[in-house]
Amino acid sequence: MSKHVLITGGAGYVGCVLVPKLLSAGFRVTLYDLMLYGEHGVFPHPKLRVIKGDIRDIDRFSRSVLGADSVIHFACISNDPSFELDPAWSRTINFECFEPLVRASKAAGVQRFIYASSSSVYGVSDAPEVTEEHPLVPLTDYNRYKGMCEPLLLDHAAPNFVPVIIRPATVCGYSPRMRFDLTVNILANHAINKGLITVFGGSQQRPNIHVDDLAELYVKLLKLPDEQIAGETFNAGNENYTVSELAECVRKVVEEEFPDKRPIRILQTASNDLRSYRVTSTKIARKLGWTPRRTVEDAVRDLCAAFRAGKFGDSFNDCYVNVKTVRKSLLRVA
Repeated sequence: MSKHVLITGGAGYVGCVLVPKLLSAGFRVTLYDLMLYGEHGVFPHPKLRVIKGDIRDIDRFSRSVLGADSVIHFACISNDPSFELDPAWSRTINFECFEPLVRASKAAGVQRFIYASSSSVYGVSDAPEVTEEHPLVPLTDYNRYKGMCEPLLLDHAAPNFVPVIIRPATVCGYSPRMRFDLTVNILANHAINKGLITVFGGSQQRPNIHVDDLAELYVKLLKLPDEQIAGETFNAGNENYTVSELAECVRKVVEEEFPDKRPIRILQTASNDLRSYRVTSTKIARKLGWTPRRTVEDAVRDLCAAFRAGKFGDSFNDCYVNVKTVRKSLLRVA
C-alpha cells in the first residue's frame, strides 16, 4: 500500500476533493500545483506538503517527488476551449513534459503512477457500450494528447514501476475548487440562478461520474496490490445520459430543492460539440470490485445544498470557468 503520494494538479476540481480523503485515510500527501485556479487544496495539515510548481520544471518536480512512492497525475490544461487558446503552449503542458515526468518519477523511486486520462479520447461512437478496447477517435488536440500520453506511460512499466490509466467520465458535483464549465454543473447553475436551462444539441450521449466517487476510486487505486492494476486502463463512469436527459434531471431536482423557482424552462438550441459516446465501466467493476455509489441526481442535490449555504458568491464569475481563467493567465504573461 502506498504511504506517500504526490498529486500534480492537486488543487484542482478533483484534487481538492481527493486530498482530504487521502489525509483522512492516513496518507502523506505532496500537493504539486501551479495554482493557476487558486489555492483551494491548501490548508494546514501535518501530513500535507504544498509545492507551487510547474510540471514543465522537471528539475523542481524531480526534487519534489523524492520520498513519494506513488504519483497521481491530474495537472493539464483541461478542456478543449482552454487548450485551443494557445495550442503550442498547451501541448508543452499536456504532452511534451509528460514522459519526462514519468521518467523523473521512476528515477526517484516512485512505484505506482496513476494517470488521469479522459473518456473524451473516444470522440464519437454509436457503439451501444464503449469499452476500453474501443478505438480512440479524438476530435480535438486536447483529446488527442490525452490519448497519446497513455502508451508513453505504459512503455515504462516495470516490476518496480506500476502504471495504471483511468479514463474518467464527465465529472459533476460540488468541489471546493468549483467548476461551472462541466455539463451537469452548468445546467444546475443556470437552473438555480436563471430559471432557464439552455441545451446545446441534446441528443449527444455523455457518461457522468460524481466527483466524490472518482476521488474515492483514486484512494482505492493506491491500496490495491500491483497485480490487479499493473498496466491496466479503466473507464470510470456511472450513468450515460443524453444532454437533454441531463437537463430534465437537473430541472426535476432543482424544482424539488427550490420550489419557489418553479417553473424552470428548458431551451434547446444547436451545438457544434459533436462528442457522443456511451461508456461502460464493467471492466473496473469486474477486476477491481469498484462501482460508483452516487448518481447525477445526487450531484445536483449537493450543488443545491452548496448554493443554499452560499458557498459560491457570484457563480457566473470567470474564476469558475477554466477557459476564462486560462485566458487571463495568458494575457498576464504575453
